[in-house]
Amino acid sequence: MAITKSLFPAMAIFAFIFGVAAQQPPAPAPAPANDGTSIDQGIAYILMLIALVLTYLIHPFDVDAASYRIFS
Repeated sequence: MAITKSLFPAMAIFAFIFGVAAQQPPAPAPAPANDGTSIDQGIAYILMLIALVLTYLIHPFDVDAASYRIFS
């Protein structure tokens, strides 16, 4: 009985110390769903498409039609 009375406080302190030490740190915040790179990429694709359309619209006006005969 004397051993149980003296052992209980030591075990309680031991459990408390390791219980506090075993706590995990809080999880980091989740990454943002959109960091802006997809928006930048979308804008870049739209600008490239506009440049391509403008190139094909403007190009025939500065070259005569005879130069388009590829297979003749």
